[in-house]
Amino acid sequence: MGMSAGGSGGGWTSRRSRRRGGGAVMSEINVTPMVDVMLVLLIIFMVAAPMLTVGVPLDLPQTQAQAVSQDHEPLVISINTQGQVFLQDSEIPVEELVPKLQAIAKAGYDERIFVRGDKAVDYGTVMKVMGRLSGAGFKRVALVSEVEQGG
Repeated sequence: MGMSAGGSGGGWTSRRSRRRGGGAVMSEINVTPMVDVMLVLLIIFMVAAPMLTVGVPLDLPQTQAQAVSQDHEPLVISINTQGQVFLQDSEIPVEELVPKLQAIAKAGYDERIFVRGDKAVDYGTVMKVMGRLSGAGFKRVALVSEVEQGG
């Protein structure tokens, strides 16, 4: 009528042997958590990507000029409101601008060079950079602006 505490090993060994031999081993990988993590990372990158600024942050003047088509990335010179000159993304003294451009330019003096000047920068600073470029013999120099918003 009652249960005995001793005996032949009773319930524990029988349960253990049933688990080992009776059921099949689960050999599948559950990919749902991995997919969830990947979707969260995708959303984070989709939200963060537009916030990354490329180049030197400037407030460019707006014009009605059309965008210029280009086959490769041009050299970009940026001038911020403090009058600092940047070649691509690194600051450079104005005196070193022409020697660096001559060393970098792949197509020689026919290399396309874009000059980006903040709309609040002094006109003389932009002209000083443009004068150095044309004086060094670079012929394909263009000023960059934003497309004017209608309204």
